[in-house]
Amino acid sequence: MNADRPDYWNHNIHYQRLVLRAVPPACGRALDVGCGDGLLVRRLAPHCGEVVGIDMAARMIRVARQRCRDLPNVSFVQRDFMACPFGENNNDFDFVCSVTAIHHMDFAGAVTAMRRLLRPGGRLVIVGLARDASPADWLAGAAAVLPSRVLRVAHGESSSGAPVAAPQMSWSQVRAAAMELLPGVRYRRHLLWRYSLVWQNCG
Repeated sequence: MNADRPDYWNHNIHYQRLVLRAVPPACGRALDVGCGDGLLVRRLAPHCGEVVGIDMAARMIRVARQRCRDLPNVSFVQRDFMACPFGENNNDFDFVCSVTAIHHMDFAGAVTAMRRLLRPGGRLVIVGLARDASPADWLAGAAAVLPSRVLRVAHGESSSGAPVAAPQMSWSQVRAAAMELLPGVRYRRHLLWRYSLVWQNCG
């Protein structure tokens, strides 16, 4: 499989491009939190010296290991990220990312843990889901219906089989929490029912 061309499409895969564009130059070590079937890990591998994927679902880790079996710079950890699988060590990674997994965790705890793992100058990218809680939210969501249908016709749509859960935090709650936890974070709401957080560790 060509690492730059995924073998299936859905809304989450659509925004993996955003993650790939944010990988810092000469990235040594990267972490994908909630790596699912390992597709993003595989796509990150050509851009990083080492990539680690972590997911608590044993079935997804088995799929991920099979998908990436030919990549010597990739490894996987089957464990709950919130259980501190990397110990108390700071500054382990140049790049940490997570795509539509953080709503399965405590938001503040997960963001704090990801931030702690970044080396100075490292970059954090989170793509997430949020809950509609206002007329403006519902209007923004409605605007995505037609583009989503067009993309589904163009690409087809498949699921990775990863567990799903409804987001509990609203868009405004995510933005406020991110601004508090990650000073200077760039928050953006995207068309296809996703937001992104991009933050540089300047410490």
